[in-house]
Amino acid sequence: MNFLKKIINFLSESTTELKKIKWPTPKETLQYTLIVIIISMIVAIYLTTLDFIFSFLLKKIILK
Repeated sequence: MNFLKKIINFLSESTTELKKIKWPTPKETLQYTLIVIIISMIVAIYLTTLDFIFSFLLKKIILK
């Protein structure tokens, strides 16, 4: 019985806490998603550029 009371208490407290959360609006969610995608693309382009530069330099050093 004590275990069952703990589970019920946990679920009750969880529900109370979830009601306190300020969930983002669909517009905010879209904005945040676009920001993450754009930043991810910028980082990917940056890392790809560095990879090409270092690969090029390494090939020049090895082939000398």
